[in-house]
Amino acid sequence: MKTQCLWGIIVQAEQIIESTCAYCGVGCGIDITKQSEKAKKLQASADHPANFGRLCVKGSNLLNTLGDSGRLLFPEVKGQKVPWIDAIEQVAKGFADTIKKYGKNSVAFYVSGQLLTEDYYLANKLMKGYIGSGNIDTNSRLCMSSAVAAYKRSFGEDVVPCNYRDLETTELLLITGSNAAWTHPVLFQRIERARKINPNMKLVVIDPRATATSVAADYHLAIKPGTDAAFFNGLLYYLSLHGGLDQNYLVAHTEGGDDALAQASLWSIARVARYCDIEQSQLIQVYQLFVASDSAITLYSMGINQSSTGVDKCHSIINCHLASGKIAKPGCGPFSITGQPNAMGGREVGGLANQLTAHLDIDNKAHRDHVQSYWQSPTMVSSAGKSAVEMFDAIERGEIKAVWIMATNPMVSLPERDKIKRALTQCPLVVVSDCVSDNDTLALADIKLPATPWLEKNGTVTNSERRISRQRAVQAPTGQARHDWKIIADVANAMGFSGFDYQHVSEVFTEFAGLTAVNQQSNRIFDISGLASLSLEAYDKLKPMQWPINRDYPTGCSQVFENGCFATNSQKAQLFAVTPKSSVLVTNTNFPFSLNSGRLRDHWHSMTRTGLAYELTQHTTKPYLYLNSRDAVALDVMENDIVAIHSACSGTEPVLLQVQFDNGIRDNECFMSIHWNEQFASHANASRLYPSIVDAISGQPESKQVPVAIKSTRFEQFIECHIDDALLAQIDVKAAVKNITFWLKNKTNYGMQLSMANKTPITDLMLWCQQLVDEKSNRKIDEKEDITSALPLNLEWLSFGDATTQYIILLADKKLLFVCYVSRHWPVFESAWLQHLFSKGILEFSDIQALLLGQASSEFSLGKQVCSCFNIAQNTIVDAIKAGAATVEQLGERLKCGTNCGSCKPELANMITEHSRHAGLKIATVLP
Repeated sequence: MKTQCLWGIIVQAEQIIESTCAYCGVGCGIDITKQSEKAKKLQASADHPANFGRLCVKGSNLLNTLGDSGRLLFPEVKGQKVPWIDAIEQVAKGFADTIKKYGKNSVAFYVSGQLLTEDYYLANKLMKGYIGSGNIDTNSRLCMSSAVAAYKRSFGEDVVPCNYRDLETTELLLITGSNAAWTHPVLFQRIERARKINPNMKLVVIDPRATATSVAADYHLAIKPGTDAAFFNGLLYYLSLHGGLDQNYLVAHTEGGDDALAQASLWSIARVARYCDIEQSQLIQVYQLFVASDSAITLYSMGINQSSTGVDKCHSIINCHLASGKIAKPGCGPFSITGQPNAMGGREVGGLANQLTAHLDIDNKAHRDHVQSYWQSPTMVSSAGKSAVEMFDAIERGEIKAVWIMATNPMVSLPERDKIKRALTQCPLVVVSDCVSDNDTLALADIKLPATPWLEKNGTVTNSERRISRQRAVQAPTGQARHDWKIIADVANAMGFSGFDYQHVSEVFTEFAGLTAVNQQSNRIFDISGLASLSLEAYDKLKPMQWPINRDYPTGCSQVFENGCFATNSQKAQLFAVTPKSSVLVTNTNFPFSLNSGRLRDHWHSMTRTGLAYELTQHTTKPYLYLNSRDAVALDVMENDIVAIHSACSGTEPVLLQVQFDNGIRDNECFMSIHWNEQFASHANASRLYPSIVDAISGQPESKQVPVAIKSTRFEQFIECHIDDALLAQIDVKAAVKNITFWLKNKTNYGMQLSMANKTPITDLMLWCQQLVDEKSNRKIDEKEDITSALPLNLEWLSFGDATTQYIILLADKKLLFVCYVSRHWPVFESAWLQHLFSKGILEFSDIQALLLGQASSEFSLGKQVCSCFNIAQNTIVDAIKAGAATVEQLGERLKCGTNCGSCKPELANMITEHSRHAGLKIATVLP
């Protein structure tokens, strides 16, 4: 539809496109405003059942992570751009020739929870039904496969028995293995709102660290890492002693209870307290709450799953809910929350190497025959394939000779990075489908296939509460990018297979939906056959729905298993005896610290998106190693010092991180984030430190505890460069830092912050800076803003300093383009000040003088960013607290901080405690 403006210009009217967020498994609805075939703005969908108008800071800034820069826009073979027809033929021929020479198990697909369900389905169809191998696995193996295995063993099927409404109606919520306030902030804000409505609702957080989530809790149990199974065994035993068992439910709807209780009876309060390293009184308080509460939810995530005994830990949780009858009714159940936007969709289509599609079993001949008949495929997988870690081990051994990696970055996420690099380097054929032009894995690809990203993709995703939502295309594919499902279908057709002649993604979805009707012949829950006859128009208009969706539940179903009938052969849920075990590797004199890892508030995965948005890079600007100040004293390190971190598998090259103190961390323990990689930092990849130790049942790697050694390191020179966007386009940063010992890149609102440290100082800093910028800067820099003048630019290098500190700047017609501060310690600067100076068209003499002295005006002394949504910094908040803002709500009223996604609320609460007048008075009354 078009409309004419007053000046006679024809413009397109705005159109609202309903879609789904690209980040975590909450599955928030997003309304995107489209005009002139481009996305102009977005906001949370007010009526989407996952978020009801809420959106976290990552989702709010999705449009700020998009653009043509850094996109993979053309197919490449051996570094050369080629037409699609040639790229498809090369992939098809490469896989076909490998299969012909070495057999069907000599090839593999490694896929991702960021694919849409339709992409996932076709990848599995091609590998399992046409190639005939089980060698397809997903990065979801790394985050939730232990939860999948436990659900399957306990319930007979991988079914999450809870929904988000349960989190709001429960009397007791236990959160374990999750910092939900940061990793699933929209869901956590729903929980916080529910607690305000119902002050009697209790929140218990079980986490070795003090986190943003534990700050909000009524009870925080800082147990020893990896001891969760002992905690829940102790709870089960306590239930049996204090009237907490639902005997009727146990008898009517479960099996295995006697064995589970017999093992749990070995875990007295005293033994659990010793094993978990917490006070008995804390255990008793929480155990009593569980007994006394009519409803209880246990919400868990990576901290439970990413363990060599992750399945057992999940079983220990499920056992307590089955034994107490706190399951399959409102406000009750074991709730595994997923971390990726479509990890659940991958589980539905059989994305793991040991699954068939539609929750069917790969080791069941009747199931295999049914799928083959439905697909009319030439063959069918007969056994499980290689799981993620096994797959790359087989690549390294030369057993798998061709691998196709889709929408994931195993060089960053899989354990033992050096082994993954060896495997991909020696693999004869590495194909990578991705939307970016450069990442750690793409650097090793023989063939690169440009795939569409969020905003261009079209299909469905399933969130953590089994809700299917549409992810709709707003813009046409950029360059020559293609949808993943189309790339897969094109390769299948080029390999000579029939059954992949789809004209629209909706045809893939309805085919899959029709296949799920097989579950009506059994007591399996997953069935979306009610969507199998959707027209293209109905598919386009599909509203969010929870499965099952069939003739019994045509509009979906929120509560499952409420009749007590499960998908096991006996139709009864299974309890399992759990023997708690320590991590395979334990600390020792060589590796005395236990390293934990996880996500930060404003970043996600390997920063492919979040690293591009200034709004998301300021809360935590660098990768840090967090440890308490007591351990720092013992190590003789200060905050911001660089330390070298080694593990038994890290090899000779250490992880190098700056230190930050966090006294919410236990002694001899430490924490680092998972996000940084070689696109953003020289030595900050966490996966280098983690060995390939996996759960024997699920195959999920242990990525939460690894013994490490931490050693202080000495650097002689510290450099902070700040580069304007216009100049940045002319600089090869990767080449510039090639010989720098330690470097970090961070997106700013004016361009880039480049932090570096050298053990051997650069002697001529001015020459180095000039070589970095190069003579290219003498030509017209860019078609933008204040430097679009057709007149020649007058470049001016200025420098001031002494033997210890040097300040270098580059001006173009008095506009600031480049700043370099050099010292024997990390140079300190005010980011708000630099933002202001880079934004000015012409610098005044006083500005230049201040830059060359490194002296910012006090008005720009704002401190670190706290609220990313509204860019509110620390000192502004402190001033408001000292002026009388005594609650988080009052800060929100004055500054707006905490009023959008709410992720900063725990930090705001801590700041109020530290800085309020009331806190000072309280302290004053205690002090002599």
